[in-house]
Amino acid sequence: MAELYVSSSCVNRRSIAQSVRHLADNGYRYIELSGGTHYYPDFVDDLLALKRQYGLHYRCHNYFPPPQQHFVLNLSASDDTVRDTAIAHVKRAILLSAELEADRLAIHAGFRLQPAVEQLGKVISAQQLQIKQEALQRFAAAWAELQPIATQAGIKLYVENNVLSAANLAMFAGENPFLATDIDSINQLRVLTGAPLLLDVAHLKVSCHSLQLDFATQLTALLGITDYLHISDNDGSADRNQGLLPGFNMLELLGQHELSGKTVTLEVYDGDASLRQSFQAVAALMEYQHDG
Repeated sequence: MAELYVSSSCVNRRSIAQSVRHLADNGYRYIELSGGTHYYPDFVDDLLALKRQYGLHYRCHNYFPPPQQHFVLNLSASDDTVRDTAIAHVKRAILLSAELEADRLAIHAGFRLQPAVEQLGKVISAQQLQIKQEALQRFAAAWAELQPIATQAGIKLYVENNVLSAANLAMFAGENPFLATDIDSINQLRVLTGAPLLLDVAHLKVSCHSLQLDFATQLTALLGITDYLHISDNDGSADRNQGLLPGFNMLELLGQHELSGKTVTLEVYDGDASLRQSFQAVAALMEYQHDG
Protein backbone atom coordinates (compact mmCIF):
# COMPACT_ATOMS: atom_id res chain seq x y z
CA MET A 1 0.00 0.00 0.00
CA ALA A 2 1.32 3.46 -0.90
CA GLU A 3 2.16 5.66 2.11
CA LEU A 4 3.16 9.32 2.12
CA TYR A 5 5.30 10.54 5.03
CA VAL A 6 6.88 13.89 5.83
CA SER A 7 10.29 14.16 7.47
CA SER A 8 10.60 15.75 10.90
CA SER A 9 13.57 17.63 9.38
CA CYS A 10 11.04 19.70 7.41
CA VAL A 11 10.62 21.62 10.68
CA ASN A 12 13.53 23.45 12.27
CA ARG A 13 12.97 22.86 16.00
CA ARG A 14 15.41 21.98 18.75
CA SER A 15 13.43 19.03 20.12
CA ILE A 16 11.82 16.20 18.19
CA ALA A 17 8.56 16.65 20.14
CA GLN A 18 8.31 20.28 18.97
CA SER A 19 8.91 19.25 15.36
CA VAL A 20 6.38 16.39 15.46
CA ARG A 21 3.73 18.51 17.18
CA HIS A 22 4.11 21.24 14.55
CA LEU A 23 3.63 18.71 11.74
CA ALA A 24 0.72 17.00 13.52
CA ASP A 25 -0.98 20.36 14.11
CA ASN A 26 -0.68 20.96 10.35
CA GLY A 27 -2.53 17.74 9.61
CA TYR A 28 0.32 15.31 8.87
CA ARG A 29 -0.14 11.87 10.43
CA TYR A 30 2.72 9.90 8.82
CA ILE A 31 6.02 11.31 10.11
CA GLU A 32 9.56 10.09 9.47
CA LEU A 33 11.79 10.90 12.44
CA SER A 34 15.13 12.19 11.25
CA GLY A 35 18.14 14.31 12.25
CA GLY A 36 18.34 17.96 13.20
CA THR A 37 17.12 17.82 16.80
CA HIS A 38 18.89 17.34 20.13
CA TYR A 39 18.79 14.59 22.72
CA TYR A 40 16.84 14.98 25.94
CA PRO A 41 15.90 12.22 28.43
CA ASP A 42 12.12 12.03 27.83
CA PHE A 43 11.98 12.20 24.03
CA VAL A 44 10.63 8.63 23.65
CA ASP A 45 7.83 9.24 26.15
CA ASP A 46 6.96 12.45 24.28
CA LEU A 47 6.85 10.64 20.93
CA LEU A 48 4.60 7.92 22.30
CA ALA A 49 2.27 10.50 23.85
CA LEU A 50 2.06 12.41 20.55
CA LYS A 51 1.45 9.14 18.70
CA ARG A 52 -1.54 8.43 20.92
CA GLN A 53 -2.85 12.00 20.89
CA TYR A 54 -2.81 12.47 17.10
CA GLY A 55 -2.97 8.89 15.83
CA LEU A 56 0.50 9.14 14.28
CA HIS A 57 2.52 6.62 12.29
CA TYR A 58 6.31 6.81 12.61
CA ARG A 59 9.42 5.76 10.73
CA CYS A 60 12.96 6.28 12.05
CA HIS A 61 15.68 7.39 9.68
CA ASN A 62 19.49 7.27 9.74
CA TYR A 63 20.63 9.78 12.40
CA PHE A 64 17.68 9.14 14.72
CA PRO A 65 17.34 8.79 17.67
CA PRO A 66 19.33 11.95 18.44
CA PRO A 67 22.59 10.95 20.13
CA GLN A 68 23.76 12.56 23.35
CA GLN A 69 26.91 13.66 21.52
CA HIS A 70 26.70 14.44 17.81
CA PHE A 71 28.81 12.40 15.38
CA VAL A 72 28.91 11.36 11.72
CA LEU A 73 27.26 7.98 11.15
CA ASN A 74 29.60 5.97 8.90
CA LEU A 75 29.37 2.18 8.78
CA SER A 76 32.38 2.13 6.41
CA ALA A 77 34.75 4.00 8.72
CA SER A 78 38.34 2.75 8.79
CA ASP A 79 38.58 3.79 12.45
CA ASP A 80 37.11 0.99 14.57
CA THR A 81 35.88 3.35 17.30
CA VAL A 82 34.01 5.53 14.80
CA ARG A 83 32.51 2.48 13.09
CA ASP A 84 31.53 0.85 16.40
CA THR A 85 29.78 4.08 17.42
CA ALA A 86 27.78 3.97 14.18
CA ILE A 87 26.85 0.31 14.65
CA ALA A 88 25.73 0.95 18.23
CA HIS A 89 23.58 3.85 17.03
CA VAL A 90 21.84 1.71 14.41
CA LYS A 91 21.14 -0.96 17.04
CA ARG A 92 19.44 1.71 19.18
CA ALA A 93 17.49 2.90 16.14
CA ILE A 94 16.27 -0.65 15.49
CA LEU A 95 15.06 -1.07 19.08
CA LEU A 96 13.39 2.34 19.05
CA SER A 97 11.71 1.55 15.74
CA ALA A 98 10.20 -1.56 17.30
CA GLU A 99 9.00 0.44 20.32
CA LEU A 100 7.37 3.05 18.05
CA GLU A 101 5.84 0.36 15.79
CA ALA A 102 7.87 1.68 12.87
CA ASP A 103 8.65 -1.23 10.57
CA ARG A 104 11.25 0.29 8.21
CA LEU A 105 14.61 1.91 8.92
CA ALA A 106 16.99 3.35 6.35
CA ILE A 107 20.69 4.09 6.91
CA HIS A 108 22.91 6.14 4.62
CA ALA A 109 25.57 4.35 2.62
CA GLY A 110 29.12 4.80 3.93
CA PHE A 111 31.97 7.14 3.07
CA ARG A 112 35.59 6.60 2.06
CA LEU A 113 36.60 9.24 4.59
CA GLN A 114 35.40 10.59 7.92
CA PRO A 115 33.87 14.06 7.56
CA ALA A 116 33.57 16.42 10.50
CA VAL A 117 30.03 16.96 11.78
CA GLU A 118 30.01 20.57 10.60
CA GLN A 119 31.01 19.50 7.05
CA LEU A 120 28.02 17.25 6.39
CA GLY A 121 26.08 18.55 3.40
CA LYS A 122 28.92 20.94 2.55
CA VAL A 123 32.31 20.79 0.83
CA ILE A 124 34.47 18.29 2.71
CA SER A 125 38.12 19.16 3.28
CA ALA A 126 40.64 17.21 1.23
CA GLN A 127 41.98 14.07 2.93
CA GLN A 128 43.27 10.66 2.00
CA LEU A 129 40.50 8.37 0.81
CA GLN A 130 39.97 4.86 2.05
CA ILE A 131 40.43 2.17 -0.59
CA LYS A 132 36.99 1.70 -2.11
CA GLN A 133 36.86 -2.08 -1.74
CA GLU A 134 37.88 -1.82 1.90
CA ALA A 135 35.10 0.71 2.55
CA LEU A 136 32.59 -1.57 0.84
CA GLN A 137 33.71 -4.61 2.84
CA ARG A 138 33.55 -2.76 6.16
CA PHE A 139 30.05 -1.53 5.39
CA ALA A 140 28.99 -5.04 4.36
CA ALA A 141 30.38 -6.56 7.57
CA ALA A 142 28.52 -3.98 9.67
CA TRP A 143 25.34 -4.69 7.72
CA ALA A 144 25.72 -8.42 8.31
CA GLU A 145 25.94 -7.74 12.06
CA LEU A 146 22.86 -5.49 12.05
CA GLN A 147 20.56 -7.42 9.73
CA PRO A 148 19.68 -10.32 12.08
CA ILE A 149 18.98 -7.85 14.90
CA ALA A 150 16.59 -5.96 12.63
CA THR A 151 14.93 -9.16 11.44
CA GLN A 152 14.35 -10.34 14.99
CA ALA A 153 12.81 -6.95 15.84
CA GLY A 154 10.53 -7.06 12.78
CA ILE A 155 12.28 -4.11 11.12
CA LYS A 156 13.19 -3.98 7.42
CA LEU A 157 16.59 -2.31 6.96
CA TYR A 158 17.30 -0.16 3.89
CA VAL A 159 20.41 1.60 2.60
CA GLU A 160 20.06 5.13 1.19
CA ASN A 161 22.12 6.48 -1.71
CA ASN A 162 24.60 9.25 -0.95
CA VAL A 163 24.75 12.63 -2.68
CA LEU A 164 27.89 13.67 -4.59
CA SER A 165 28.13 17.38 -5.36
CA ALA A 166 30.37 18.74 -8.10
CA ALA A 167 32.28 20.68 -5.43
CA ASN A 168 33.13 17.51 -3.50
CA LEU A 169 34.07 15.66 -6.69
CA ALA A 170 36.44 18.50 -7.59
CA MET A 171 37.89 18.59 -4.06
CA PHE A 172 38.97 14.96 -4.51
CA ALA A 173 40.31 15.46 -8.04
CA GLY A 174 37.47 13.58 -9.72
CA GLU A 175 37.51 10.57 -7.38
CA ASN A 176 34.22 9.74 -5.67
CA PRO A 177 34.64 9.89 -1.85
CA PHE A 178 31.22 8.32 -1.20
CA LEU A 179 29.64 4.92 -1.68
CA ALA A 180 26.35 4.35 -3.53
CA THR A 181 25.76 7.53 -5.53
CA ASP A 182 24.64 6.15 -8.93
CA ILE A 183 23.48 2.89 -10.50
CA ASP A 184 26.90 1.27 -10.70
CA SER A 185 28.07 2.15 -7.19
CA ILE A 186 24.63 1.44 -5.67
CA ASN A 187 24.67 -2.02 -7.23
CA GLN A 188 28.19 -2.64 -5.92
CA LEU A 189 26.94 -2.13 -2.38
CA ARG A 190 23.71 -4.07 -2.94
CA VAL A 191 25.57 -7.11 -4.30
CA LEU A 192 27.71 -7.27 -1.15
CA THR A 193 24.91 -6.66 1.36
CA GLY A 194 21.63 -7.68 -0.27
CA ALA A 195 20.25 -4.47 1.23
CA PRO A 196 17.09 -2.99 -0.29
CA LEU A 197 17.46 0.57 -1.54
CA LEU A 198 15.87 3.71 -0.21
CA LEU A 199 16.19 5.95 -3.27
CA ASP A 200 16.62 9.64 -2.50
CA VAL A 201 15.75 11.13 -5.89
CA ALA A 202 17.20 14.55 -5.03
CA HIS A 203 20.52 12.94 -4.04
CA LEU A 204 20.49 11.07 -7.34
CA LYS A 205 19.80 14.25 -9.33
CA VAL A 206 22.84 16.02 -7.85
CA SER A 207 25.09 12.96 -8.23
CA CYS A 208 24.08 12.53 -11.88
CA HIS A 209 24.80 16.20 -12.55
CA SER A 210 28.25 15.87 -10.94
CA LEU A 211 29.13 12.60 -12.73
CA GLN A 212 27.65 13.77 -16.07
CA LEU A 213 25.10 10.94 -16.13
CA ASP A 214 21.57 11.13 -17.49
CA PHE A 215 19.28 11.61 -14.50
CA ALA A 216 16.09 10.40 -16.20
CA THR A 217 17.75 7.14 -17.27
CA GLN A 218 19.22 6.47 -13.82
CA LEU A 219 15.94 7.37 -12.12
CA THR A 220 13.97 4.96 -14.28
CA ALA A 221 16.35 2.09 -13.58
CA LEU A 222 16.51 2.65 -9.83
CA LEU A 223 12.76 3.19 -9.39
CA GLY A 224 12.36 -0.32 -10.72
CA ILE A 225 14.29 -1.85 -7.79
CA THR A 226 12.95 0.14 -4.82
CA ASP A 227 9.71 0.52 -2.88
CA TYR A 228 10.93 3.41 -0.68
CA LEU A 229 11.63 6.98 -1.86
CA HIS A 230 12.77 10.29 -0.44
CA ILE A 231 11.56 13.22 -2.51
CA SER A 232 12.61 16.86 -2.76
CA ASP A 233 14.06 18.92 -5.61
CA ASN A 234 17.06 21.06 -6.57
CA ASP A 235 18.80 22.47 -9.65
CA GLY A 236 21.36 19.65 -9.76
CA SER A 237 24.26 21.61 -8.24
CA ALA A 238 23.60 20.77 -4.57
CA ASP A 239 21.05 19.00 -2.36
CA ARG A 240 18.90 21.93 -1.19
CA ASN A 241 15.71 20.09 -0.13
CA GLN A 242 13.45 22.38 -2.11
CA GLY A 243 9.81 21.68 -2.82
CA LEU A 244 8.35 20.46 -6.09
CA LEU A 245 7.91 23.95 -7.46
CA PRO A 246 7.78 25.39 -11.02
CA GLY A 247 11.18 25.62 -12.67
CA PHE A 248 12.27 22.09 -11.79
CA ASN A 249 11.29 18.81 -13.45
CA MET A 250 11.14 16.30 -10.58
CA LEU A 251 7.36 16.03 -10.39
CA GLU A 252 7.09 15.65 -14.16
CA LEU A 253 9.66 12.85 -14.18
CA LEU A 254 8.08 11.06 -11.23
CA GLY A 255 4.71 11.30 -12.94
CA GLN A 256 6.03 9.06 -15.70
CA HIS A 257 6.46 6.16 -13.27
CA GLU A 258 4.27 3.93 -11.15
CA LEU A 259 4.43 4.91 -7.47
CA SER A 260 1.61 2.77 -6.12
CA GLY A 261 2.83 0.34 -3.50
CA LYS A 262 5.81 2.53 -2.60
CA THR A 263 6.52 4.41 0.60
CA VAL A 264 7.37 8.06 -0.04
CA THR A 265 8.84 10.61 2.38
CA LEU A 266 8.97 14.30 1.58
CA GLU A 267 12.14 16.09 2.69
CA VAL A 268 11.13 19.66 1.86
CA TYR A 269 12.84 22.25 4.04
CA ASP A 270 11.85 25.56 2.41
CA GLY A 271 8.79 26.31 4.51
CA ASP A 272 5.31 25.11 5.40
CA ALA A 273 3.73 26.41 2.18
CA SER A 274 6.23 24.60 -0.02
CA LEU A 275 5.82 21.39 1.99
CA ARG A 276 2.02 21.59 1.71
CA GLN A 277 2.14 22.21 -2.04
CA SER A 278 4.58 19.35 -2.55
CA PHE A 279 2.51 17.04 -0.34
CA GLN A 280 -0.65 17.76 -2.29
CA ALA A 281 1.11 17.27 -5.62
CA VAL A 282 2.65 13.92 -4.67
CA ALA A 283 -0.52 12.73 -2.92
CA ALA A 284 -2.55 13.47 -6.06
CA LEU A 285 0.00 11.62 -8.17
CA MET A 286 -0.01 8.58 -5.92
CA GLU A 287 -3.79 8.51 -5.65
CA TYR A 288 -4.18 8.81 -9.42
CA GLN A 289 -1.77 5.95 -10.04
CA HIS A 290 -3.28 3.84 -7.27
CA ASP A 291 -6.79 4.34 -8.63
CA GLY A 292 -5.75 4.05 -12.26
